[in-house]
Amino acid sequence: MKGPSEGAGAVLWDLDGTLADSKEYHWRSWVKAMEEAGHTVTEAQFLASFGQRNDTILGEWLGPNADPGQIARVGEAKEAYYRDLVKSGGITPLPGAAEWVRHLHEEGWGQAIASSAPKLNVQVMHSALGFSGLIEILVAAEDVSRGKPDPEVFLRAASELGVLPQRCVVVEDAEAGIEAANRGGMRSVGVGDGEVGAADVVVQSLADLPQDTFSKLIDRG
Repeated sequence: MKGPSEGAGAVLWDLDGTLADSKEYHWRSWVKAMEEAGHTVTEAQFLASFGQRNDTILGEWLGPNADPGQIARVGEAKEAYYRDLVKSGGITPLPGAAEWVRHLHEEGWGQAIASSAPKLNVQVMHSALGFSGLIEILVAAEDVSRGKPDPEVFLRAASELGVLPQRCVVVEDAEAGIEAANRGGMRSVGVGDGEVGAADVVVQSLADLPQDTFSKLIDRG
């Protein structure tokens, strides 16, 4: 890991729902994996789980009698189905996402994906979105011991980039992610119609962000 640089700035991106909308792929994958395990999942349960780690999700869905082995098997099956869908169906960045990633890269900002998803998923999406060479650090579920709203995933990404937390801006679409950014001493941008009102800046779409948003947030920090 690099030593923290006081002058550098970095943007830490959530992935699902922020850079790309893969909700339909996740839903289809969960339905299939849960059916194979002899369980059902409702759309309301699915929507309430977004942004959480699989061990947390399945601990609730499978009930108190589920053992760690079953949780692991169902989670691994779901993620394998999900990756197959991304590879076969492709995925496109949300409006404004690709433009911002390229612009920040050209401006010399550090960038990382900091996600609750498994590492293989993050890598597959990173490649499918065309962000190789633009976003250099990928931090995923296996890299941390505590999921959002704990700030560990963002602090780990900042450390790997060599940027102090107060020089980082988190971009998130979920309440847990905004809380994690706040707890980590970072500025934040909330995107979409989720519970992101606690963010420093809230927009419906990344395409709506003013060009000076990130520099202003870092200066304010």
